[in-house]
Amino acid sequence: MKSIALLFGTLLLAGGTTAPQGIMTVDNFDLDRYLGTWYEIARLDHRFERGLSQVSATYSKRPDGGVDVINRGFKNQAGKWKEAKGRAYFIGEPDVARLKVTFFWPFYGGYNVIELDHENYSYALICGPNKKYLWILARTKKLDANIMEALIDKAKALGFNTSELILVNQEE
Repeated sequence: MKSIALLFGTLLLAGGTTAPQGIMTVDNFDLDRYLGTWYEIARLDHRFERGLSQVSATYSKRPDGGVDVINRGFKNQAGKWKEAKGRAYFIGEPDVARLKVTFFWPFYGGYNVIELDHENYSYALICGPNKKYLWILARTKKLDANIMEALIDKAKALGFNTSELILVNQEE
């Protein structure tokens, strides 16, 4: 019985790291160029970030080949900063932007880069394991309106409910 429970639990966890059906992740991905701080420009609502503003994610390389992740945001109601530390690992080849990330080991979720400014690594469109999770990230606290519109259009074409996007306040 323990073996069946372990197998079932493993299958459930593995299902949480895939990209949504029909969504392709970015290839020719360069982790070294992706490392550093990104600002959250927009997101679909979920409980982990509800009520947060000034949200950023900082990525750094781990000695084991993975990525340390620090997500930080200001909790407006509480008047204080909230921080979550996690780690991510590639699923497959490291030049394909498909990773699994954990903030609560042993539970992993998908981190899928589905659009990226390959030239400057200045913006990215990220989704989770299903279409309930979507983020628009940028290296700066504001993103050019044309780029923002193009990213939202792409997400909408892929089936994300972009009418529910929250524009993140990055003002201090």
